[in-house]
Amino acid sequence: MTTVDSPAAGGIASVLRRLYFVRFAFAIIWAALLFLTKAQLGPLGITLVIIYPLFDVAAAIVDSRSSRATGSARGLYVNIAISLLAAIGLAITSASGVPGVLRVWGAWAIVAGLVQLIVAVSRRKMGGQWPMILSGGISVLAGGSFIFGAAAPNPALTNVAGYAVLGGIFFLVSAIRLGRAGKGN
Repeated sequence: MTTVDSPAAGGIASVLRRLYFVRFAFAIIWAALLFLTKAQLGPLGITLVIIYPLFDVAAAIVDSRSSRATGSARGLYVNIAISLLAAIGLAITSASGVPGVLRVWGAWAIVAGLVQLIVAVSRRKMGGQWPMILSGGISVLAGGSFIFGAAAPNPALTNVAGYAVLGGIFFLVSAIRLGRAGKGN
């Protein structure tokens, strides 16, 4: 049974639900655009790899503002910092090519996945968080694969687009589950 424990938790569930739908749409559109660039690091490809963590910063800010009452905002502040660092790192390494981008993206995916896992576990009583827990764990594993993939003979960004699609699907499932949790009250 999925429940929302308090009015504060119910309010955050509503905000998270909307935010998760937006994050789903962004991830799908972003991945499609990255596929259209043929995963090359031209001007559009570089812009896309930098925009993704910046969007994560914006989403974490929205989330943290609504999460202060639940105590899960601290992890979101960490996420904001690491996503900003990732955007800076991606801007710098994009000049060196796909392997550098994959290494930075992989490190970011590992740390952000751990943070997502911790935040989602702290919110599990709210409902709708199992997809976020799974997504955080998968992000850690995917991050490792990006780092290892950077050493491949022909590294490509296509796996990063797939990672975004999978993450978007987890946000969609979580949004749907949060809606069901809210209706259960």
